[in-house]
Amino acid sequence: MIREGIPFAAVSDGAGNAEQAARRVLKLFALWVREATLGEILLPKTWATWVRQLDSALLGGAESTFLAVAVVGEQVVGASAGDSQAYLLGAEGGLQFLTASADKARLGSGTVKPFPIHATLQPRDILLLMTDGAWTPLSSPYLLEKAVRGAALQHFSDVPGAVLDAASRTGRWDDMTVVAVRRVGR
Repeated sequence: MIREGIPFAAVSDGAGNAEQAARRVLKLFALWVREATLGEILLPKTWATWVRQLDSALLGGAESTFLAVAVVGEQVVGASAGDSQAYLLGAEGGLQFLTASADKARLGSGTVKPFPIHATLQPRDILLLMTDGAWTPLSSPYLLEKAVRGAALQHFSDVPGAVLDAASRTGRWDDMTVVAVRRVGR
């Protein structure tokens, strides 16, 4: 999703009535993004509020994870709740876990502690948002980096599929989603 030149990316992985919960989370998030000012989007407080509101919106029903970011210039801002993971793969090497210490409580539990995401995205860096079905089989940084780098050399649109293919080689035990974002430019 892009709003006024600001790209947003989000994943949501529902439990229980999974598709309905995830769809509701993403629909509410899209609504709030459209109503927010650029200044609000850059504030960690805004993202924390969105996560707490999503948690409340799902109380008493199916639970879901949430992981979303916005890229403003070279800044990456966002938040997560649940076990979806964000990674930053530097153009010159190195894989950084952006959500490694995030609280794993799901939206709808009433106990979510929003985890803020702040990073710098340099040209050719790759940002990955992944649900647990995709990252769990690739929890080794080497396996994830190998899958991403091989595909990124071909065409960037091949990156999510290559990561999903690599994760599937260990057996598919859960639904899998991967979103890849790369900053172009100098």
